[in-house]
Amino acid sequence: MKVTFLGTGTSQGVPVITCNCEVCQSTDPRNNRLRTSVLVELADKTIVIDSGPDFRCQLLREKVKDLDAVLFTHEHKDHIAGLDDIRPFNYLLQKVIDVYATERVQTALKREFYYIFADTKYFGLPQINLHTVHNGEAFKIGENTIIPFEVMHHLLPITGYRIGDFTYVTDAKTIPDHSFEKIKGSKILVINALQKEPHISHFTLDEAIAFAEKVGAETTYLTHISHNLGLHEEVEKQLPPNIRLAYDGLKIEL
Repeated sequence: MKVTFLGTGTSQGVPVITCNCEVCQSTDPRNNRLRTSVLVELADKTIVIDSGPDFRCQLLREKVKDLDAVLFTHEHKDHIAGLDDIRPFNYLLQKVIDVYATERVQTALKREFYYIFADTKYFGLPQINLHTVHNGEAFKIGENTIIPFEVMHHLLPITGYRIGDFTYVTDAKTIPDHSFEKIKGSKILVINALQKEPHISHFTLDEAIAFAEKVGAETTYLTHISHNLGLHEEVEKQLPPNIRLAYDGLKIEL
């Protein structure tokens, strides 16, 4: 399994020319964080978890040649807005892309991308097969078992995913015990760490570290980072040895 971080930031953390903070003005590419998404390349399938507004440029940057499925964690725009950009894979590969989401997220997709689901079809529309995710119930993509589980983004349920020894969680503030049982034993854990200050719906840096230490994965990578967390180089110095700050384009192999 090969994992590529397509993006590790939030809408709050995307550098803009009007922001004069040290992160947004940094020349270190690790501080240039596009919206959070991850590419998982398995032996027989290529999967993306979330497709935010930066999806197209992320795929172009990483020269992604194939795509079989998109898994959605939740319906916020910074996680779904790029779904339309699967069109080139439909056209060039002559394949329909499998999309996995809970019923609630499917409702949002059908609202935001109504033309995909309309009765009237026309050439060039994104072509998808929609599959319903039930948290706690494993499903297969090719030969690979995917285990979805629920975490909470304040009051909004979010779906985390475990694929083999790799577990991906974003936008979490609380994680129930039944979901922790799905996570424990992971070799690689990805977890959100928005900022150092308290936040109503995201792990802070300290909360993410505490959760990572509770899981005890071989390596934990922090993602969904805002510019409020600080500079990559400085934050890395504050982390335990087995916890790393992820960055856009980072590749890991399991």
